[in-house]
Amino acid sequence: MRTRLSYYWDALQTSYWFVPAVLNVLAAIVAVAMISLDHQIQDAARKTDVWWIYGGGPEGARAVMSTIAGSMITVAGVVFSITIVALSLASGQFGPRLLRNFIRDRSNQVVLGTFTGTFIYCLLVLRTILGTDNGQFVPGAAVALGIVLALLSLGVLVYFIHHVAILIQAHQIVAAVSHEMHDTIDRLWPDELTDAAHDGDFVDDDGLPVNFDQSTAWVPSHSSGYIAALEVDRLVNLARNGDFVMRLAARPGQFVIAGSPLAHVSPKAVLDDDLSRSVNEAFLLQWQRTPYQDLEFTVDQMVEVALRALSPGINDPFTAIVCVDWLSEALGRLAGRSIPSPRLYDDQGKLRVVTRAVTFTDVTDAAFNQIRQYGSSSASVMIRLLEALARIAYVARRPEDQAALVRHAHLVRRACERDLPEVDDRNDVLERYNAVLRVLNMSET
Repeated sequence: MRTRLSYYWDALQTSYWFVPAVLNVLAAIVAVAMISLDHQIQDAARKTDVWWIYGGGPEGARAVMSTIAGSMITVAGVVFSITIVALSLASGQFGPRLLRNFIRDRSNQVVLGTFTGTFIYCLLVLRTILGTDNGQFVPGAAVALGIVLALLSLGVLVYFIHHVAILIQAHQIVAAVSHEMHDTIDRLWPDELTDAAHDGDFVDDDGLPVNFDQSTAWVPSHSSGYIAALEVDRLVNLARNGDFVMRLAARPGQFVIAGSPLAHVSPKAVLDDDLSRSVNEAFLLQWQRTPYQDLEFTVDQMVEVALRALSPGINDPFTAIVCVDWLSEALGRLAGRSIPSPRLYDDQGKLRVVTRAVTFTDVTDAAFNQIRQYGSSSASVMIRLLEALARIAYVARRPEDQAALVRHAHLVRRACERDLPEVDDRNDVLERYNAVLRVLNMSET
């Protein structure tokens, strides 16, 4: 349950409406508080010259607040229009999956919330201004604050135009995706790699009972979608209470269809409708992938930017090179982390769940395979790809991580030998290839 609540809270924070809604509620509270303050200081204001309080009559106060309210809702519409244009440009230039980064941008949310919040504040203050025969009330402090909010909103508008102009630049988009990769790595692999962990947590024997495959039954999925989050603690408790062992058939980020296996349990006699329903409840399925427990999703976002940059219609190898650089930085960070074991035990030390964990090799394949396949005819991109592998090799300490880097270096060299017609280009590639092997203390075979 905690994992599910954490996922929904993260989704709520990255939605486009949450921050503006909070600011709107805050504006309403401030309006009520200022009106109450005006009632309290009204008599004192008549006796004392308070310079910062609005001193005009009801008609003037109405005109000021009406002008501010009308301006704010108009500017909010302009901000929304600019945002739509930026989203359309980003979708066509960098891919539709990058739209999430624009929507979750906190500055855009605060800007929209500032304008709509000022509008709501002015409306609530405007309704309290009285100027009739039955009485007169001008909330001078509230009107003064409304003027301050209008000036603040003007500054926010200038900032928004500047921010959007920067936000749609390629290097800024790549930096935003890189930051999200860092957050995901820190959340999923928080522990630094120690000398004792150099051999890795993954061995051929997954610890399952010898007769596991002969006595297993699979739990079918009750719905279709992408696995957004997985409550592993809940699965461990289920296996402990039922005294069985479970091996997951899918991991976060993968797509499952109704009726396909989610997990295999042994002994198969324990599987019934209640257990099947409980296992399904531990898998949170959504209609799209998210980076909450899926590092490969953020990697795919970066790769998509690189692939679009390499497309014949755009032909921008410099952006692809920037993507390769930041992918290498993320892989270098991952190489320094201890990857959690796929084997989960209960409090008695008994194996209960075997997950499908993501390894350094999986992430490296996701990062470099498609860039190599689509960019093999670009000498500059392939050279930078080999340089990136050499940079990662300096910090890769696990043997399986080093083997993955060597394999990718071999693949890049073979692709360039096939697709680069110039001898000098192939020689440059070979020089970088040998540099990767030297870093890893290997010789070409």
